Amino acid sequence: MYCTMGLTHAALARLAQRLRAEAGQGTVEYVALILLVALVMAGVVAAMKGFRSDDGKELGDVILGKLKEAVRKVQF
Repeated sequence: MYCTMGLTHAALARLAQRLRAEAGQGTVEYVALILLVALVMAGVVAAMKGFRSDDGKELGDVILGKLKEAVRKVQF
């Protein structure tokens, strides 16, 4: 009886340790994804630095509006 209880306790302890080790992994992945998007956006801005035209202003306004709308929908 004690042997069975000891084995069960050891198995549960290993399971709990594995679950703790994976906690927060999703957060790290989301932060990496956000940083990647920011890097791409910074690259686009740097590439467009010498480009002088209002052709992309409407597209930029639409993208900015959609980003603001998406950020407002996020609830913590």
